[in-house]
Amino acid sequence: LLNSSAGVFEGMLRYEARVEIERALEKKGLIRGKESNKMRLGICSRSGDIIEPYLTPQWYVKCEEMAAKAVAEVKEGRLRIEPAVHIKTWYHWLENARDWCVSRQLWWGHQIPAYFIKKRGENISHSDPGNNDRWFVARSKESALNEASEKLQTPVEELDAEQDSDVLDTWFSSGLFPFSTLGWPEETDDFKAFYPNTLLETGMDILFFWVARMVMLGLELTEKLPFKTVFLHPMVRDKYGRKMSKSLGNVVDPLGVICGCTLGSLLSKLEMGNLPKKEVETAKKAQKADFPEGIPECGTDALRFGLLAYMIQGNNINLDLNRVVGYRNFCNKLWNATRFALTYVTEVKPSMNMAQMLIESGERAPRDRWIMSRLNRAIAETNRCFGDYDFSGATTSLYHFWLYELCDHYLELIKPVVNDKSESNAKSRRAAQGCLYLCLDFGLKLLHPIMPFVTEDLWQRLPGRGTLGPNEPSSIMIAKYPTTYEAMNDVEAEENYELVKTAIHTARSLRADYNLTPQVRPTFYIRLGSKKLAEVMKNQLEDFSTLAKAGEAKVLEEGENPPKGCAIHIASTELTVFILLAGLVDFEAEIEKLEKQKAQKICPSIEGIVKRRNAEGYTSKVPEAIRQADEQRLEELNAQKLGIESAIRNFEAMC
Repeated sequence: LLNSSAGVFEGMLRYEARVEIERALEKKGLIRGKESNKMRLGICSRSGDIIEPYLTPQWYVKCEEMAAKAVAEVKEGRLRIEPAVHIKTWYHWLENARDWCVSRQLWWGHQIPAYFIKKRGENISHSDPGNNDRWFVARSKESALNEASEKLQTPVEELDAEQDSDVLDTWFSSGLFPFSTLGWPEETDDFKAFYPNTLLETGMDILFFWVARMVMLGLELTEKLPFKTVFLHPMVRDKYGRKMSKSLGNVVDPLGVICGCTLGSLLSKLEMGNLPKKEVETAKKAQKADFPEGIPECGTDALRFGLLAYMIQGNNINLDLNRVVGYRNFCNKLWNATRFALTYVTEVKPSMNMAQMLIESGERAPRDRWIMSRLNRAIAETNRCFGDYDFSGATTSLYHFWLYELCDHYLELIKPVVNDKSESNAKSRRAAQGCLYLCLDFGLKLLHPIMPFVTEDLWQRLPGRGTLGPNEPSSIMIAKYPTTYEAMNDVEAEENYELVKTAIHTARSLRADYNLTPQVRPTFYIRLGSKKLAEVMKNQLEDFSTLAKAGEAKVLEEGENPPKGCAIHIASTELTVFILLAGLVDFEAEIEKLEKQKAQKICPSIEGIVKRRNAEGYTSKVPEAIRQADEQRLEELNAQKLGIESAIRNFEAMC
């Protein structure tokens, strides 16, 4: 309805008033004509009504002083914002802060504690700016009336109070959250115990809308920062970097990733929403393209690990579910490897100071010293990453330790050790079992904050649960998080095993070059660049043989040469590995096979491309993309030809 400012049209609906205004203009002869005018109209999605601007008085909060205090807290180091790249945004918003409109015309929310006071029988309007002095902001209606009574010199009984119907901006109410939920303004036990807090974790998109408001209101109303650190996570988008939207059909429900979701179920969810039919069809088309087989079940742990691994990207996470599926496979690897490893530690008698006992026993082999040192480095790196909020770095460190060091190397190295139950091997077996137990115990604890479910299950299966005394935790979630133990560091063991590892990789490359199956156990000869390195290799020749699947391995003495029939791979100036192929490979048959491949496949293909490139008009008529493809293919074929010729020469030398 039009108000008193509309004059003779007061009390009319806006549509009626428009007709009457046109009639009034016609009577006065002021209309010069009518013509269509294209314009954009805001229409309510629920009622279909046209939304039009309506100016009303609003409540504002002056922010200049509060914003300056919030800026100072960051500049002087009392408030930490991570990642630090967002500090610039903090300064940009708060150093240019404007008055904050907190009035909202909604049905829900905290009603603004402002009261319009009238004397009994007085006819004045609260919307008239001339009556602004009749507004009183107070904690209660009674307080407002008492304040007004004193100012207006009128008894309370002769005053009427009407609270403003507007509610506070959601961000204002949210800004009070850290302390209003704890009994503030009273000094309750909860307020004393939990305010201020330590860490706020939230999205980078509401740094100003929520975080800044909490800081400003906390400093203004309690004279304390509500928290000491703010960690801002990126926004999750689809794999193409687009914002997730129902109309695009690219919204990923976390429960769908955790539990799995068929394509039919994904499409049916679109039907249940409120999207227009045209947008539903567009969204369905997109979902069929992105998830033709639906979303595979990945589990909570894999989704958590995947999202944290993405944290290196910056402001956005372009979520590709295939990567989450990869981390589900990591969960499976973790489960299977740990369940298998548990069969190796059944005889272990664990203690609360297992690492110290292993070090002081003097029974550890070089491989045991190596894995304990690598475990200690993983502990140090993971703790550093958590302290720096580098969650991607933490996932990388733990993934590398579990997959490439514990599973791929140490677990394989100790298989023959643990399976050898002879008396002469008792010490080595005991040390290997103890080190494996330590790796499982600490490794699961390191992973637990990221993958809580699978680690709890596996940790409870470790031997000795319930026998470690009164200080033993009942759950991994309350167990002490691993910290570094200086005595576990062993730089020499790590450097020595890097040499062994390089020799193992070189041996495996040789096996692959000559297509030797895992069942074939060839003899390897290893030449080192110094007596010191030769001694290192001799001490771990057993480990080399285990992972290289060698029938026999020997370190060549200075001046000693390998027997005839060996292939060679020079890893570096300090390391050369020979593999004895005599008796394992039919050299003449291999030469014949390679000659045939060269004559029937490689050379004809090269000749065909050369002939095509030499043809008249090739440069002017053939598209550049095809010419580039021909050039690249020719380079590949020539490289294959050189590789075959080199292999033939090697075989001829071994005949």
